[in-house]
Amino acid sequence: MLNLGAFAFAAPGMLALLLVLPVIYWLLRMIPPLPRIVQFPAIRLLIGLEPTEQTPMKMPWWLLLLRLLLAIALIVAVARPILNPQADLPGHGPLLLMIDDGWASAPGWATRITHAERLIDRAERSGRPVIVMGTAPAPLDAPTTRHGALRPEEARTLLRAFRPKPWPTDRAAAAAELDRMQVDPAAYAVWLSDGLQDAGTDALSERLRRFSGLQVILPDQVTTPLVLLPPDAEGRDLKVRALRPVADGPRRAAIQAADDQGRVVARIELDFPATGTQGEGVLPAPAELRNRMARLDIENQGGAGSAVLLDERHRRRPVSILGERAAAAGQPLLQEVYFLERALDPYVSLSIGDRENVLNRNTAVLLIPDSSAPSPADREEIAKWIESGGVAVRFAGPNLAAGGDTLVPTPLRLGDRALGGVMSWGKPATLADFPTNSPFFGIPIPKDVRISQQVLAEPTPDLADKTWARLTDGTPLVTAEKRGQGYLVLVHTTANTGWSNLALSGLFVDMLQRLVLLSRGVAGDGINKALKPWRTLDGFGRLGAPPAGAQMLPADADKSFKPGPTTPPGLYGDENAQVAFNLGDHVAAPKPLVVPSGASTDRLSEGGETDLSRWFLLAAAILLLADLLISLWLRGMFPRALRLRRAVPAALALTLFGFLATPPDIQAQQPARPPVSTQAAAPATDAATAAPPLTDAQALRGALDVRLAYIVTGDKDVDDTSRAGLEGLSEVLRNRTSVEPADPVALDLDRDEPRLYPLIYWPITATQPNLSPRASAALDRYLRTGGIIFIDTRDQQMSFDRPVGGNPDLKRLLGGIEMPPLVSMPPDHVLTKSFYLLSDMPGRWQGGKIWIEAGNGRVNDGVSTILIGSNDYAGAWAVDQRGRGLLPVSPGGETQREMAYRFGVNLVMHALTGNYKDDQVHIQDIMQRLRR
Repeated sequence: MLNLGAFAFAAPGMLALLLVLPVIYWLLRMIPPLPRIVQFPAIRLLIGLEPTEQTPMKMPWWLLLLRLLLAIALIVAVARPILNPQADLPGHGPLLLMIDDGWASAPGWATRITHAERLIDRAERSGRPVIVMGTAPAPLDAPTTRHGALRPEEARTLLRAFRPKPWPTDRAAAAAELDRMQVDPAAYAVWLSDGLQDAGTDALSERLRRFSGLQVILPDQVTTPLVLLPPDAEGRDLKVRALRPVADGPRRAAIQAADDQGRVVARIELDFPATGTQGEGVLPAPAELRNRMARLDIENQGGAGSAVLLDERHRRRPVSILGERAAAAGQPLLQEVYFLERALDPYVSLSIGDRENVLNRNTAVLLIPDSSAPSPADREEIAKWIESGGVAVRFAGPNLAAGGDTLVPTPLRLGDRALGGVMSWGKPATLADFPTNSPFFGIPIPKDVRISQQVLAEPTPDLADKTWARLTDGTPLVTAEKRGQGYLVLVHTTANTGWSNLALSGLFVDMLQRLVLLSRGVAGDGINKALKPWRTLDGFGRLGAPPAGAQMLPADADKSFKPGPTTPPGLYGDENAQVAFNLGDHVAAPKPLVVPSGASTDRLSEGGETDLSRWFLLAAAILLLADLLISLWLRGMFPRALRLRRAVPAALALTLFGFLATPPDIQAQQPARPPVSTQAAAPATDAATAAPPLTDAQALRGALDVRLAYIVTGDKDVDDTSRAGLEGLSEVLRNRTSVEPADPVALDLDRDEPRLYPLIYWPITATQPNLSPRASAALDRYLRTGGIIFIDTRDQQMSFDRPVGGNPDLKRLLGGIEMPPLVSMPPDHVLTKSFYLLSDMPGRWQGGKIWIEAGNGRVNDGVSTILIGSNDYAGAWAVDQRGRGLLPVSPGGETQREMAYRFGVNLVMHALTGNYKDDQVHIQDIMQRLRR
């Protein structure tokens, strides 16, 4: 590679063609232009003319210069000019790309892949093979990939299939894999790390240091991973905490809470102190709001580590107390209802009343103090309620000690036992440690808790299994029995201070909270139960179906149990109730990576070298076109009105000079000159936003043919993919439906009228310039008149609650358009059944959500006018001339491509028929097809 400061040539040998420029100049000088074609004059005009010597006409100097510039542009293009070139890789061995692809790599994943692609480009210029490896264990359903040295183009294909995993890395296993592969010691290793230290880091660092060179790529502050911990209840609110690996100054992160439909229901700002690694915040969560929350996320992070799924443990359960509310006139400090209400009111949704009132509502836990002992009829109703899944907690007292009450988990002795007082030889007893089968296991027991009176249980063979708490003398204090789907629990002392001081301690509150947790769905069968996976998170933090091979979550999955390929983070249980298995409380606190000694470091960056070959080829094409037009003009083949011998060469020269002198990036970013005054600017604004005139040809073409359209972005690869994708989708429509679409149309919103087309596909790119006022006005008119536009961000990382705000390019391009509020498309939307019955809508990538206009659309009979996806759908639809797919589809291959075609058919049919299939007359046919 030939370096010339900020400019370089990847194929400098092709510059030797410049030596033939003198030969080209000599040939152009020898070859005159073709003779001009003129009408033959009358013969009589030639009478009397003297014949003169005729010589060939020489080529004009400006035409000679134009053709020389054309040759120079072609030569420079094949020499592959590069702007801001990077130096060649050190050494001469293969390039080893070691990529951390665990949960911590999700923030800035696109930047990480772009950085890796630039390294592969540098290796390709040096003619060196590439080895690509990940440090996280592969999913169980991942296809087998080729290991070892690959050609650069093969390495790029393998790199595009990489995805972050929702579990930690295993760097020690990666080091062992390197030993098995026997990589050339002369290799140059580049480690794209996630910036975190773990148990296997030292082993991998030591193995990478054996190669000829080592460079470690570290994330910047924006892409440094944060870990969101499960929230803690703090009264009526939730205390949210997040961790970062290094205290690198103050930092603010936004935490958002969403429901099960992806709608944001609450949001707070969480601040990290300048010298601290933990940020805290309080999320106001009243009972109704907390019960709607399904997950917490860190905005603009993405990944399993920045997401926390919420289950019944984090919700305020509806709890009822059987009895009457404590009254001030009745000495409330002596009333059991008073102590129960004060202990649980900040943590649950509490109600107090008689049996008919409390059992008619959706009560999860029923507390029965001894003063409100139920009647025989009430006991039968409560027993049925327990069988259906309720949890009843009874407290002992004089009424229960009198005997005759059968609503108890174990037979009781008549009367009570006094452990202290004037008539007793004993002393008040303390509590023994809670057994392992008890839900109270792990709660610290205060030393000052004393039990002075209790009811005793009859000795039975299963009494030990039913005992959840006992005194130091072995007598039961809390017994319980599982009945049907629920539990019946008995506390063998009172709920007030009559028989003990338990109600005055914090242990009383902790024990009641554990009993409330018994009502949380699948936990009702006991927390020591293996649960099957129901929904799991992927590496980007998206909740979906569990992968093939996922196993049951073991019963002993404590904080030391780490997520992995067999047990990814997610929801475990069934459709009725689930337990959340989050990554945040099952991984160690993040610590900064210790860079191996002798290794160079760099930061992840999006910028880099720019290949200018395409721009020089474009300049050559423009010069060739100009040469053709000038040649036709010199021969007189243009109409007389265009024969401007002197004006045309000057105009072409000025246009060419302006194009070559202005870099493409600057051309796209030059701002418009602001108006001098408001009055003078008003007519210009009206002219800029007015609709372009609609010609008869355009109107005829739009009326006679159904055409799909796409918005040009200026990126040739993206535009070619959009055209090929719509051509492939049009062919599928012609073969499978009654729609006969014509060839797709490329739309330039500054010149073309979009209202002629029922559906417009708009891919989003980072280099696409902002919409002009005319283009924004054209899109607004199109949406107001019933048009449908499908926006594809193609990034596969759309935010769950803010599809526009989560993508900066999308937010920038839609800044001048009147955007309606957007919501995640519900699973029963008409788009899922407009032609095919679909449950998933993949494109070239799988996952992601479809966002639609809230409120069923403003116009077009309730049909949403804006749809936003992120799976590169045109890439999945694109076909070549033989009808074969142009681009690979991951991870489902051709099966996933077929599903992408079906989604495209549904999208077009939805645009053409609206909510026709949402009519109830079709429900019988649809249900019959679903049953099949």
